[in-house]
Formats: sequence, C-alpha cells, structure tokens
Amino acid sequence: MPIPSIFSQQETGLAVGLNSLPVWRFGQDTTTRKSNVRLGAWVSQKGQTSIQLTHNVFTPDEELYLLGELSYYDVNYFYYGIGNETRKANESQVDYTVIIFNQRIMPRIAHNWFAGLQYRFTDLRNIKFEKPSEQGGQNKFQADLEQGVLTAREAAGGNTSGIGPAVLYDGRDNVLATHRGQYLHVHGLFAGRYAGSDYNFNRFQIDARHFQPLFRSTHTILAVQYLGQFHSGGKVPFRELSAFGADLGGSIYNYATLMRGIYEGRFRERQMMTFQAEIRQKLFWRFDGAVFGSVGEVANQLRDFSYRRTKFAGGVGARFRLNQRDRLNVRLDYGVGSGGSSGVYFAIGEAF
Repeated sequence: MPIPSIFSQQETGLAVGLNSLPVWRFGQDTTTRKSNVRLGAWVSQKGQTSIQLTHNVFTPDEELYLLGELSYYDVNYFYYGIGNETRKANESQVDYTVIIFNQRIMPRIAHNWFAGLQYRFTDLRNIKFEKPSEQGGQNKFQADLEQGVLTAREAAGGNTSGIGPAVLYDGRDNVLATHRGQYLHVHGLFAGRYAGSDYNFNRFQIDARHFQPLFRSTHTILAVQYLGQFHSGGKVPFRELSAFGADLGGSIYNYATLMRGIYEGRFRERQMMTFQAEIRQKLFWRFDGAVFGSVGEVANQLRDFSYRRTKFAGGVGARFRLNQRDRLNVRLDYGVGSGGSSGVYFAIGEAF
C-alpha cells in the first residue's frame, strides 16, 4: 500500500508525497529471492516534482537479474562547487530538470553470480542559476562557469549515454533487510558519441557489502559497505561526477544511501571512495534501532586522496517493521556530517 510522506527543506519548502514498495516472488521455489519495485513521488510548495521508479527483480529460478531505474526530477538544488574542500558559504541554488534511465540485465552464470550489460542515459535540461549565494554573493555555479571550472556545454545541459559490463555476486538472504551474506557488484560505463552522448568519459565502480549477526542472534546485525566510483577519459558533467550525500540513492549507487548527515552532492569530483558501517538492533514488537557512521572523500586524481581530507558522518535511527514476512522496514534516521550538514531522512527499506 502507498505510504504518504510530508517533509520540509530550505530549497523545497513544504512537500508531500507517496511511496510504495511491492514485494513478490516469481514461482513457488523459495530459493528464488523476492523481487521488489520502488515507486516514490512528491510535489513541493515551490513547484518542484520528483518521480522515481526503480526495480530489483529475480526471474524464476534466478536465471536473470534485472536492476534499473526510470526517474524524473524538476528540482531546486544546492550547489557548492567541485572538490573535497567546498565551502558552506558558497551554497547556491541551481534549478534543473533531468530524466534518468538506467538498466542492467545480468543472466546467472553460477550460484549467486550474475554477469551482463548495463545502459545508462540522462537528459539534463533547463538549468537556471540566477539567484545569489547564501551569503548574498555571486552564485557559485555562475562563478565556476566564468572561471572555467564548468563549461558552457554543462550550463546548457545535454545527454549522457553509455554502455558497459556488470558483474554481481549476491549472497544476501534478503535484499531489503539483510541478516547475513555478502554482496559484490563491479560495473563499468563507457559514455561516448557512439551511444549518442554529448560527453565522452569512462566510469568504474565497485560496491562491496558484508552482513552478519552478532552475539549468535539475528536481533543484532552488523552491516558494512565500501563503495568506490572512479572516472577516466574526458570531461564528466557536474551532475554525473562522483558524489556522496544521503539523498542520492538510485540505481547509480545500487540504491545505497551514502554518508547520511551530509547534503546531497555536498562534495563531488571525478573520484570517490566511501566506507560505512551500521549496527541494527531489535528492540520490541516491530520496532528496531540503528547507529551508523561513515567516512568518505572525493578527489580529482587517485593520488590526491589523503587521510587528513577525509569527511565524516554518523547518526542514529529508528525502524518500524511494516511487513514482518518480507522484513520490510520504514526507516527514520538523523545524521550529522562534515561541511556543516545535518538531516532527517525518511525512507522505505534499509540504507544499504
């Protein structure tokens, strides 16, 4: 059943929405893991709209694994600049519309192993950046455009389109709220004119997760994740750069929520690495609790990564078991992070 939501942010004003996550299993074989589709939509007081449809599907006998997204955003967004040391004072509003289509098709090649191809397309349009920064100075997007950090093509929008290989090991017992198992997803994307892209670049990503019960009971679960995303080749448009922030989600990061407590895209660059850990604790009846922490960094080149430039985020959360059979939780988290950020996050399903 759809779950209503209401929230307020500086850039959106008051917003209302609906979220739904149907769960099912193809066939009668209980060794086939359950599939799900996520549908989320909201409209805001300031006229913004977001519609996101994602799917995570195991066909009968897990012969084929499908992972994808079709989303539309017409949003106001805060831009801080490019790099790992952007300043809160440069907070500037940027408006745009974007359509995202991302699909991975991976046949099973061995037990829990899948391999195939992915295609990703984004169409970014109607970029506006006239409003001054938070401190009343020049809009940071406009300043970066004038200084050559951003190109005129980026300011006009355009398409990114690319194809690449994808390999997945998924040994999780439940994709919505894992108690035990491992997850490893490695994929690449080669965007270029051959695929109808306005930009030419290469992307490589590795996502590794581990889940295990503590104290010989599933009442306490340790969950850890490493995610690295790296780019090579030509210019990567600002919205396709590697970034972390708790609201990014989507299929590009395999629906993981990165660095809760840091604003979406607060830090972005060509290369990115993050590590997060969470302890999920059974409390009473259908209520659970969680404590989480994460570290991350973005950089222009791999040699630029440094311990002293690492960003931090962490917080606590509450869970309500909406569907006990499928272990489907409604999640409410509060996090704080580097860069003067904090936030409250409401979602269906675990953060990763």
